[in-house]
Amino acid sequence: MNYQNSTYTDVSNQCKLAVKKIVDRILRSGKMSRQDHILLTSTVLAEGNVSEVNRRQINRLFDRIQTGQLKLIDW
Repeated sequence: MNYQNSTYTDVSNQCKLAVKKIVDRILRSGKMSRQDHILLTSTVLAEGNVSEVNRRQINRLFDRIQTGQLKLIDW
């Protein structure tokens, strides 16, 4: 693996971990603010595309919103 691929893989893995941490924190609190949305969006898009791993994390939020288990605040 060359240096560029290694660097991209490292950044990609960091983004996936960051997204998971953000999603887990939102789910624990049961609330998602506009600021949470901006942080999550910018972290996901920093990777350049939405990976399958990140898509699953985001779907966890959508599922909770649809079932009323996650409240949107400060919108």
